[in-house]
Amino acid sequence: MFRGAIVAIVTPFKDGKVDEEALRNLIEFQIANGTDGIVPCGTTGESSTLSHEEHDRVIEITIDAVKKRVPVIAGTGSNSTAEALRLTKHAHKVGADGALIVCPYYNRPTQEGLYQHFKTIAENVPIPIVPYNIPGRTGVNLLPPMVAKLAKIKNIVGIKEASGSIKQMSDVIEMCPDNFAVLSGDDNFTLPLLAMGGAGVISVISNVAPADMAGLVDAFFAGDIKKAKDLHHKMSPLMEALFFEVNPIPVKAALVMMGKIKEEYRLPLCKMTDVNREKLKKVMTDYGLI
Repeated sequence: MFRGAIVAIVTPFKDGKVDEEALRNLIEFQIANGTDGIVPCGTTGESSTLSHEEHDRVIEITIDAVKKRVPVIAGTGSNSTAEALRLTKHAHKVGADGALIVCPYYNRPTQEGLYQHFKTIAENVPIPIVPYNIPGRTGVNLLPPMVAKLAKIKNIVGIKEASGSIKQMSDVIEMCPDNFAVLSGDDNFTLPLLAMGGAGVISVISNVAPADMAGLVDAFFAGDIKKAKDLHHKMSPLMEALFFEVNPIPVKAALVMMGKIKEEYRLPLCKMTDVNREKLKKVMTDYGLI
């Protein structure tokens, strides 16, 4: 159902508030450059510092701006099942095409707890659901056998896999049905995941270089492995640079350099150090983005 290069879009701020105009412009930039889907309110969208009202509004703006040209997979996760359920119900009500739901963080549920969390949401909201496994941020790893169990639930249609383990990604693909979309949660793993049977990526680098990431995925699916490989190597320095500091600090700094957003974060996120900013600026210049 979900396939290709999907952007985990930033949430631009201006004077402490969501910058609606900048967000709409970013969405147009993405669609014009071949992005296959938009994820608002993910990690890259600073969802953890948005109020509930802002969270709902960012999803509404995204759906309105996209106008069904590509799928909108709304980030609706929380470490509280009740809260995640409310966010997911809202996303469904306002017309999202799917929901990206991160594994509950901090409280570190068991594998059974994870199953019950996603099952409860899936049974109460008829929207396609994509669990998001990122143990480095959540403190818990959604293991392949449990992913396979979740894949039996009709509207759990894929997973954003950011465990950092190629073997785990391979096991998930092997254990799940062919139509279950395994999406990379790490730009660097996009090409190897595609080679193993993955469906694409939910990408950070697509915020600044959407045409290249879309080109990589399109080339792979068209059988042009050389082009996909060349684009992977072209993007590698930029992929590394966008994680000089914790995401989304560098990618927002990069978009500032491109003149697309104001440089605002929500504490505890803050501006890059001068040293890392200069390193990022050099990579951006070498890449031809500024």
